[in-house]
Order: sequence, then structure tokens, then C-alpha cells
Amino acid sequence: MDERFRRFVKGYLNSTEGYDTSGYLRPTLLGFREPFVEAVRSGFIQALADESFGPAEYERLTDIEFSDRKILHAYLKDVYDYLFGDAPEQPMPPG
Repeated sequence: MDERFRRFVKGYLNSTEGYDTSGYLRPTLLGFREPFVEAVRSGFIQALADESFGPAEYERLTDIEFSDRKILHAYLKDVYDYLFGDAPEQPMPPG
């Protein structure tokens, strides 16, 4: 998995920043250079397809616990849709 994706998740979806759904995340990401944005986009696609990327790996990056892979992947899909699609609001992680 690309280090830029890991850095983004660790820095912006962690147990402090991840619960701030005030709308800054999309403009923050899009303020980075295009190669970084594309690395984050690809990272989400990879994480959603990778069977080994589950709750334990995500918790190591963010300190946010998910009860199972299905719930984590639904959340990541929602974050992807917010960042790169037309979802109007950033989703809230569990807890």
C-alpha cells in the first residue's frame, strides 16, 4: 500500500481528526498536488479490494476500532465517495 495513502489516513482519519466532519477534509485533500491526490484515490481503491486490509491494520493507523471488515469497508467506501464522488458529507467513524 502506498505510503502517501497511509500518511493521509494516519493524519486525517485518526481518532482526533476523523471525528471532525465539519467539511474540511475534501478541500484539504484537493489542496495537495495531483500525484498525492491520485495516490490517496488509488490507496482507497486498493484498501477496499485488499482482503488483508482490515480492522487491525486500520486501527494501527488511526486508533479507531471497527468491529469487522465489512463495517470498515462500508465506512471507507463512504469516505471515498465523499472525497472523490458526490457524497455531500464526510461520514462519521464508529464510536
